Amino acid sequence: MTDAITIELEQSGSKGRYVARALGREGEAELTFSVASETLVIADHTGVPESMRGTGIGLAMVERLVADAREKGFRIMPLCPFVNAQRKKHPEWADAFNV
Repeated sequence: MTDAITIELEQSGSKGRYVARALGREGEAELTFSVASETLVIADHTGVPESMRGTGIGLAMVERLVADAREKGFRIMPLCPFVNAQRKKHPEWADAFNV
């Protein structure tokens, strides 16, 4: 289903979120974050509505966060339990996390 997922970054000051939508599904998922410094972003919360559960949309948002961390040179502090669980499942992302 990941081909039908779109993810947008919204940021205002030190707060931001990735907003994900899935073709043919109601609602939107989000992964919120706080910018602690130029080199550290804190992943706060991931929320996926019931209508999108099981589509891979949560993982897609974490993948986007990891890609952005690598591209922009920051590391991720995974305070969100979902982001932390995905970090543990993907040891190849170790370079993007501050744990």
